[in-house]
Amino acid sequence: MVPIITRGIAIATAVLCVSYFAGVFSPSRKTNDIHDPMRKGIELSMTCGGKGKQFEECVKSVKEWEEKTGNKVNLVSVPAEANEKLALYQQFLAAKSKNLDIYLIDVIWPSLLANHLEDLSNFIPEEEKSAHFEHIIQNNTVNGALVAMPLYTEVGVLYYRKDLLEKYSLNVPQTWEELTETSLKIQTAERKTQKKKMWGYIFQGKAAEGLTVNGLEWLASYGSPLILLENGKVSLNTTQAKKALKVVSSWIGRISPEGVLNYNEEDGRGVFQSSNAVFLRSWASVWGLVNAQDSQIKGLVGITALPKGGVDGKHTNMLGGQQLAVSKYSEHKAEAISLIRHLTGAKEQKRKALSASFLPTHPALYSDTEILDKHPHFAEIYPLFESSIMRPARQIGLKYSQVSKEFFMTLHEILAKKGEKIEGKLQDLNNKISEILEPSSK
Repeated sequence: MVPIITRGIAIATAVLCVSYFAGVFSPSRKTNDIHDPMRKGIELSMTCGGKGKQFEECVKSVKEWEEKTGNKVNLVSVPAEANEKLALYQQFLAAKSKNLDIYLIDVIWPSLLANHLEDLSNFIPEEEKSAHFEHIIQNNTVNGALVAMPLYTEVGVLYYRKDLLEKYSLNVPQTWEELTETSLKIQTAERKTQKKKMWGYIFQGKAAEGLTVNGLEWLASYGSPLILLENGKVSLNTTQAKKALKVVSSWIGRISPEGVLNYNEEDGRGVFQSSNAVFLRSWASVWGLVNAQDSQIKGLVGITALPKGGVDGKHTNMLGGQQLAVSKYSEHKAEAISLIRHLTGAKEQKRKALSASFLPTHPALYSDTEILDKHPHFAEIYPLFESSIMRPARQIGLKYSQVSKEFFMTLHEILAKKGEKIEGKLQDLNNKISEILEPSSK
């Protein structure tokens, strides 16, 4: 049986958390070096999603390993909001807590947390590492140290209502301009049929990391750099960026509700799944939820690449996903690595793909006939990895969170003001981030 710690852990009480976990886990812990053979009767602690599908899958995933090894896993529920979760992790790691063995971390965090994470390079067989997407292994390698293993991947996609496009004889939009026009046409027509709450496009507009993700997709689709040029110089006040944000700002109150500026992923999905939106930007794993038995739009949804920034733009889809890392301060490193190998292996990733539509980090699984029979849309998702982009966390390093906050706060202000003084705000943002990244400030 998996002991589950579900007590709420808010940032306001983060300082108390280290002592809390010490009280929960200390009695049964026995020290074991990373080079020691794995033992039985050990309790590991691992962070997992706050609630919902991800946490449920964590419970299922560790059960087989527990039965096979005779060890137990305490699954620790953490905040769902990325910024809150990262702050909490930094509290634990800064305190060198020995009471959390495995951290579930975002794809952009390896470089931020690397100093506190164990190098797995010599403890994961080469054939296991090479079975994953090469770009994710590279992302998780910091200064030559493999500090995390991929659990599942994500990619940003555009969900659309197939039935509504067919109803009005409209094509799937290929550019943001086409999406704006199509949204207006369907939204206007549907509201005349008593669908008063219908909106054209929903995205993650809350002032948080999700807006950084959306914002970078918009800028990149128009050809603007992802904050930095190759030489490391900040480049945000570009013609392409201004064009992108002018288009996006026109959506607020027009094809996107004012409330979108407070939406995270789940808020947006709720609107779309309630049959109140034509288009939704979200992660590919949301497919299973919008097509669940209790979904109002089950079977009515299509999935495709995010639109281009004009006819000369390009499709850009942000990579996401979660990794598993071992704390340097864990007293059960051998057991933790064993659990990570189980959770990130092809067998377990296939099980999660079949049961919950999690995207594998093993390329071979995208041609697995059993998976494709159950989830034909995986064949449409796989090519999107070729047009995918990554947030510049590796290039920016430890200052990424600070840079991202400045970025999403400025975007939020631009959208709230519906595009007022875009150039001035972008130049201010350019100056602020340049100052943050000055060598003397590191």
